[in-house]
Formats: sequence, structure tokens, C-alpha cells
Amino acid sequence: MIDNVPKFLIKLLEKQYGENIAKEILKGYKSKRKVTIRANTIKTNMANVKSELAKGNIEYETVLWNEDALILNNAKENDIRNLKLYQNGEIYLQSLSSMLPPIILNPKQDMDILDMCAAPGGKTTQIAALSENKSHITACEMNHIRMERLKYNIEKQGASCVYVMQKDARTIDDFFSFDSVLLDAPCSGSGTLNMDDSKLEKTFTINLINKCKNAQLQLLKKAIKVLKPGREMIYSTCSMLSCENEEILNSVLKTEKVEIVPINFEGIEDLPLLPTEIAGTLCVCPNELYEGFFIAKIRKTF
Repeated sequence: MIDNVPKFLIKLLEKQYGENIAKEILKGYKSKRKVTIRANTIKTNMANVKSELAKGNIEYETVLWNEDALILNNAKENDIRNLKLYQNGEIYLQSLSSMLPPIILNPKQDMDILDMCAAPGGKTTQIAALSENKSHITACEMNHIRMERLKYNIEKQGASCVYVMQKDARTIDDFFSFDSVLLDAPCSGSGTLNMDDSKLEKTFTINLINKCKNAQLQLLKKAIKVLKPGREMIYSTCSMLSCENEEILNSVLKTEKVEIVPINFEGIEDLPLLPTEIAGTLCVCPNELYEGFFIAKIRKTF
């Protein structure tokens, strides 16, 4: 282990990105990340959130690509949890990277949307807010405890357009069809490693990566099956490893009638991006503001 990072992961990063970029990633792992929040526009507006933060002398910065997000400069998560804004569900503690998939999904009113691995609900409730709580979201979670947490957050955020299913999304009936799908797939978490975790060497393993790869491919194939022809979906992970990202995508690009839709949005130039092996996909490098994260937009052609 070097700086608490498993040696095999360092080798994987160096092989994929080269030594210089791998060093930047390792530096990002050690960065102390600032607290970021999302204004829940189902219940409030940004002007009100800024006003309340100012009353508590909490300093903030805006985010170029997300008008509902703020970076807090002088507050910890516990400080935010004590605010009425938080307790009332008017704001949500959420990493900037995890706000990207719903933004790129671009949900609209009246769309039937599937969130395949929804707990704890940050992206689910963000999709609800972006669609003004007027889309129809089916949120899946197979674990009962995580499902209860999902339900709690949905209720707290006032996301009444969400229907929760306790189900392994891989087993969703093919009878269903959706206008849009978010697959924020279970992954190794190579983009969000906790350097203070003394058990990291035991918990972050090659076996974990292989287990995740199998689930990712099964979930993606199911997502494509229930996505309506001509419609788009998002595949995302909090991993920077190509074996969990580009390799999974390449598997379905060869066998399914799908294509990559290049990701582009206002403010994308503000992101600390890593090179990707598939043009049009996006991979974020961890730093003091962002977690490592991969996102692809996929269109079903037939």
C-alpha cells in the first residue's frame, strides 16, 4: 500500500492513464473535499437558500454547470444537518459528481423514468426536482434497509412523483418500457476511496471489481431492453477504471442496437476531466471539489 491505496489499484491506474495522471488521481484521493449541497426546488428556491446560509454566516460559491448547487467554504456536514433548511428537506447534502448524471439525463415533465439503483435517493430526488415533480419515476432498490432510507429521503424532499419498488433491477419485467433510464451502477468505488479507512486493503479488492463488472453488464443489458427505441439513458459509476466503464459499454455496443451520445452541456469546461477510451463519455478526476466519476449517455437506436 502507498498512502493507504492498494498497490494493485495504483498499477491499474498507471496502466490506464500513465504515471503523471495516476499521480493526480492519487493526489485527489488525499484532498479534503468541500461540503456541497443542492437546493431542493420542489420545496424552495436558491434565493431563499442563500439568504438562510447568509444568516448563519456560511460562505458559499456557485457552480457553473448547476444553478441548484452550492460549494460551502466554511461549514461541515454536521453544521448543515443542524439547519432548518436541511431538516425541512429544502436542501440535500450531495457531492457535485453525483449531481452530474441527472443533469445530463435532462428529465422532462410527463416522462416515464426508471432509476435502477436508486438508494439513498440523491439522484432520484434531483430528477424529480429537475422535472418540477411532474415526471413519473420508478425507483428500484433491492436491499430493504436501503429501500427504507430511499423512501425516507423521497418523502423528506417532497418528491411525490416517485414510486419505489423493492426489487433487483436486473429482474424487472421486460413488459415495462421507459422514456429514460438512469443506471448509476454498483461499482468498486475507485473514485471515492476513503484514505482514512484502515480496512481499505481488505475491502477494496480485485474480487470486488469482478463482482461489480458482472452486475454492471447485467443491469445495462436490462436497461437497454426496457428503454424505448429512440430514447436515451445514462450509465454512470463512481469508478475511474475502464474495466467497469468503457469495457462494459463496449460489450453492449457490439451486441445491442445502441450508440453513444456525446455529452456536452454548459459549464462542462469547469470539470477536472480524465481521458476516456470512448469518445463522448466523461470521467471526472477526484480533487477538493469532485469525486472520481464516469458517465455515458446511450441512445437505443431500434
